[in-house]
Amino acid sequence: MFKKLKKIFVSNEKKQEEPNPNNSKEKELKESSIKRQVDANISLLKEIYNVPENLDVKFRNVTVGGSSQKCCLIFISTISNVPMLEDNVIKPLVNNKEQQKRVPHILTVSNIRYAADFKTALLEINRGNAILIADGEDTAFIIESANFKSRGIEQVQNEVIVKGPKEAFTESAGTNISLLRKRLKNENMVVESVKISERSGNEVAMLYVKNLANEQLIGKVRNRLQSLSADAIQNLPLLEQYLEDRKISLFPTILYTERPDRAASFIEDGHIVLVMDNSPDSLIMPATFWSFFHTPEEHYLRFPFGNFTRALRITALFISIFASAIYVAITNYHSEMIPADLLLAIASTRERVPFPIIVEILMMEMAFELIREAGLRVPSPIGPTIGIVGALILGQAAVEANIISPVVIIVVALGGLTSFAVSDISLNFTVRLTRFLFILASGAFGIYGMTAFFIVGIFYMVSISSFGVPYLSPMSPKYKSSNDTIFRRLLENEKFRPGYLKPKDIKKKGNEA
Repeated sequence: MFKKLKKIFVSNEKKQEEPNPNNSKEKELKESSIKRQVDANISLLKEIYNVPENLDVKFRNVTVGGSSQKCCLIFISTISNVPMLEDNVIKPLVNNKEQQKRVPHILTVSNIRYAADFKTALLEINRGNAILIADGEDTAFIIESANFKSRGIEQVQNEVIVKGPKEAFTESAGTNISLLRKRLKNENMVVESVKISERSGNEVAMLYVKNLANEQLIGKVRNRLQSLSADAIQNLPLLEQYLEDRKISLFPTILYTERPDRAASFIEDGHIVLVMDNSPDSLIMPATFWSFFHTPEEHYLRFPFGNFTRALRITALFISIFASAIYVAITNYHSEMIPADLLLAIASTRERVPFPIIVEILMMEMAFELIREAGLRVPSPIGPTIGIVGALILGQAAVEANIISPVVIIVVALGGLTSFAVSDISLNFTVRLTRFLFILASGAFGIYGMTAFFIVGIFYMVSISSFGVPYLSPMSPKYKSSNDTIFRRLLENEKFRPGYLKPKDIKKKGNEA
């Protein structure tokens, strides 16, 4: 019986592994060259696009006035600018009077490119451009007519600031590149396109300043993009998971931002920015720990105000990570560190609670995370209600039922509240997860367990790199830079670009005396 089942499974696997003859035929058609006969090209393209079943793929036959040359315009109506094609392609061809004039010279479009094979022509059609094939021509004329629908430029949703620009990226790569070029009026800024998937033909735009960015870094990012093997990568959050060095690490190594001003500032320092259709954001690489910790507003505010917000964020970061863990460690192992009156108050609140302190903390931490997640997923008008019901009513009910002590609710609420001060999404998840690890370490070994785990964490952060750049640089190892790490400097004292990027020009010329 087992042998029969094995034969069935093996035969099924062999059938699945056998190449599909239809796929090989389609591949052969796509790799063929453009023919001089219009009718032969039309029949082949109709076969590839499954016309007439495929409704939005249009074939517009045109006879050139004057020469009576047969032409055909092929485009996808839902992603192409049809009025532009009508005005600048079809009307000039029909109204032409000169017999000897070639098709490219008749068209009134701004730019015409050429395709010698169907593979190139199909790629352009799928991008929203139109292809014009003419009788007697062995190349197709590519007419730029892409017109993808997208929402307009709106305000930033996640990286909200009070002082500074409010524009955010959209799902259109062209719009996002325009927002960056508006801020970087530099002829050396390069927008390089790289194809990253085979079946869906997804492309990513790689932006950098040619006379600033390190060539080895550009080559490393380009090679990693070109080496991807995937059928489809639809947006940047998916691409980020393909590109990162350590895929299961808690610490992010690629910076995600939806702010054009932030991306532009990194490009000016010699970083590389990735922009892609379907993604209202950008990826910045390489990224250090400090780039996740900083926010754009700290430089928009005056020097004392910016550093004040950084001090608040540092304090919030440590409170969020260590508050619950310190409470568990002190009450379980180091009660002598607490004043006698406070110790008696804590003991009295826990007199009727049946659970150990670590179980209380973990229960409340998990409840807080559930409330936060529920508030994000429900419709926006209900979100605040979920927070109020979960935090106030359930918390009060748990205290009155002697399931949780009031001090635990205070400690957990303080840690959860301070975690919102960490604005970066990836670093925020890191803080939330490491908080649970510190709670377990303190529950097992007290302050000594927390200290040991913290040291191991620092060792681990030192070992991380992002595209060859050490994670804690320029602090460790030390590099020549503006030292914008824990606290920012006066703007006129930020004279250098980050040395760990090895830029071609490390000094900011605007700061020269």
